[in-house]
Amino acid sequence: MNASMLSYILFSCLLLSVQAEYCGVREIIRYTESLLDNSSVSCPCRQTAINSCSCLPIPERGHELACFVDGTKHLMENNESSNPVIERLYWTFQALLDRNLCKRLAGGNQCQYETKGNVTEFLEKILTTYQEIEK
Repeated sequence: MNASMLSYILFSCLLLSVQAEYCGVREIIRYTESLLDNSSVSCPCRQTAINSCSCLPIPERGHELACFVDGTKHLMENNESSNPVIERLYWTFQALLDRNLCKRLAGGNQCQYETKGNVTEFLEKILTTYQEIEK
């Protein structure tokens, strides 16, 4: 094995290890903070009543990504005006889940939750989850 082949193999391994731990932390925190700043939805989520508040899954540990995909998809589909920030969050979460890029949030592909919350509570859960990863 010559030196160029060895350097190629090492470089490939480095790329894979960097890619394997890509969680999109900074972008997701920035997008989520932006949405929280602009969020006017603070009313309580009533799971049985139909009201203007979305009830979104607050994930159990290990199921964050799947629930973040489901919740942002729900926001995209039920938002009267399309919001490019929500769309970016959705596609980022979907890519992380599909490609299993963020090992710290690796878990089930099914969203499991015990409670639901309104948009603000859901966004705060995303924010706290990603702030823990950043530490």
